[in-house]
Amino acid sequence: MRAKNQRLTLVLLALAAVGVAALLALSALKDQAAFFYAPSDVQREGLPLGRAVRLGGMVEAGSVKRAADGVTVHFVVTDGRATTPVTFAGIVPDLFRERSGVVAEGQFQSTGAFVATNLLAKHDEKYMPPELAGKMHETTTLAR
Repeated sequence: MRAKNQRLTLVLLALAAVGVAALLALSALKDQAAFFYAPSDVQREGLPLGRAVRLGGMVEAGSVKRAADGVTVHFVVTDGRATTPVTFAGIVPDLFRERSGVVAEGQFQSTGAFVATNLLAKHDEKYMPPELAGKMHETTTLAR
């Protein structure tokens, strides 16, 4: 075999190896991908059963109920058009409250309820932690 043919064979083998590695990585990541749904998406498209998803929206006012065990929280997520009941067992984030944004990671049950394994509280761009807000007020007063 000539040197030119050897180089061509090696380049083709390298490209095939890179292609196989990319396919393996994509198939492994496919199971880990969590899709984002709003309650109206679920109502329109149906329940995505048997896979991890993210449910996002606002915590409906008056819907947060804490169970007697102290760690389970039941609440309703709304996007203004539809609602979805959510159950979460664990410590909720500090920013979690009624009328605030939330992203819940978990799975839908066949009943239509969502069982969350993780909660992410959302805030707007104007949010500032109380500790930092107090310090900024002190600095502006000292600068005068």
